[in-house]
Amino acid sequence: MNDTLAGWLQMSVLVAALGLSFRPLGDYMARVLTGDHHWRIERLVYRAGGVNGDADQRWPVYLRSVLAFAAVSVLFLYAFLRLQNHLLLSLGTRPIPADLAFNTAASFVTNTNWQVYSGESAMGHLVQMAGLAVQNFVSAAVGIAVVTALIRGFTRKKTECVGNFWVDLTRIVLRVLLPLAFVFAIVLVAAGVIQNLHGAHDITTLAGGHQTLTGGPVASQEAIKELGTNGGGFYNANSAHPFENPNALTNLIEIYLLLVISFSLPRTFGAMVGDHRQGYAIVAVMALIWAASVAIVTANELHRVGSSAGQAAGAMMEGKETRFGIWSSALFAAATTLTSCGAVNSAHDSYTPGGGGMTIVNMMLGEIAPGGTGSGLYGMLILAIVAVFVAGLMVGRTPEYLGKKLRGREMKFASLYILTTPALVLIGAGLAMASPGERAAMLNPGAHGFSEVLYALASTANNNGSAFAGLSADTVWYNTALGVVMLLGRFLPMVFVLALAGSLAGQQPVPVTAGTLPTHRPQFVGLLTGVILIVVGLTYFPALALGPLAEGLR
Repeated sequence: MNDTLAGWLQMSVLVAALGLSFRPLGDYMARVLTGDHHWRIERLVYRAGGVNGDADQRWPVYLRSVLAFAAVSVLFLYAFLRLQNHLLLSLGTRPIPADLAFNTAASFVTNTNWQVYSGESAMGHLVQMAGLAVQNFVSAAVGIAVVTALIRGFTRKKTECVGNFWVDLTRIVLRVLLPLAFVFAIVLVAAGVIQNLHGAHDITTLAGGHQTLTGGPVASQEAIKELGTNGGGFYNANSAHPFENPNALTNLIEIYLLLVISFSLPRTFGAMVGDHRQGYAIVAVMALIWAASVAIVTANELHRVGSSAGQAAGAMMEGKETRFGIWSSALFAAATTLTSCGAVNSAHDSYTPGGGGMTIVNMMLGEIAPGGTGSGLYGMLILAIVAVFVAGLMVGRTPEYLGKKLRGREMKFASLYILTTPALVLIGAGLAMASPGERAAMLNPGAHGFSEVLYALASTANNNGSAFAGLSADTVWYNTALGVVMLLGRFLPMVFVLALAGSLAGQQPVPVTAGTLPTHRPQFVGLLTGVILIVVGLTYFPALALGPLAEGLR
């Protein structure tokens, strides 16, 4: 009973905190992204990069800027990892092998933060701070920049210009992410998260044994890890490690951080299109899916649904920290898989078939409730376009969304966006299961082993980064294949989003008529929710039937 009361209390506090942040943070980001004034430090950045801060970019130029920045980032981080033993604060670490360096570079540049290494033993402090943490900032900023370009597509007319990527990137980092990360790093230090530059220390345990503990600048990286929905842990145990997440308070703060920007961006969207009701409709769909997911994961873990041999003995706590318990672990699991955040405070591999299966479904939804920083909102807006198109087919008229007609060109871009990630997940899982060597990497046979592979592909293609622990993914094939999947899963959808933004910006807005579908009412919220569930159900149900559903029915 006490656990139940504490569980409901923490969810109430979380919802209240997100509700209080929604308006001020959303409005502030709208002002940042629409303002004309450049800070002095921003002008210095533009001058150093040879950028004209007052120039506007057509969507192909905006796209090339995104891809060029990503390519340089991958190459820089790859070199950093390969040469880390020659750098300061390397702590005696060795260079990262070529295949793992490629995988890690792709992982952090794509905001995935998939990790098949132990951070405290594989990475030096300088690489963690100047390599991985920098990508935590800029990869999150890229997602917000791309959704900003899409929103401008709705607000502009007779132009293909959607903004300036370098201006958007710089402003988001300097005005949004850095200040928030700085404040919450201090909060986390005050709450018990460590922050130092210490190396490894040998200690004697209470039982008389010996253990090596590594210090580091953890709190500062933990803040942006969650705030940017990155998820890469300083330690191998990620947010289950007491140095990263020592108590129930820090756990709640971290869940808040990984949700707050993505849940506030619909307010930014409403402010930028000049109709806050549109933002309320989008956030309502996000909240409905999030609440349903949290309820399903929590209920499955509380009631131990499934047939594994140890469940009657309390296996629902297997893989979970006793300092968090079922409620906090399930809340974290649902939140991290509904955003593109790979942070975990428990082992998802040990969840019940229903709970673990729901975490897979969360990622297969496209991580839109609320999704990653920026990527969640543009994914939701693409699905909103599909929902409006479906409604238009029902009544036999050309669909319109926010004053822009959804013609064949726009629907092709939306369709390609939706098909990209499922293709990567299903083709990748098929290739892995068809290879005897990659099947041998599964530590568990049968349906659960397939779920591990399916989870890995869903996680990397959706740029999440969490994993089922039973898959030995540190092989040349998995490092290379998953690295490619991460890059394609991140940047191919951005191609279609920016092409759609340019297509919408080139239109002349059409006036609202009696036949225009209202997209701010409860009926549209229900329609959009239904479209999301049907699209996911039709796409992934066969694969889910072979994995978590089959395991749960045993």
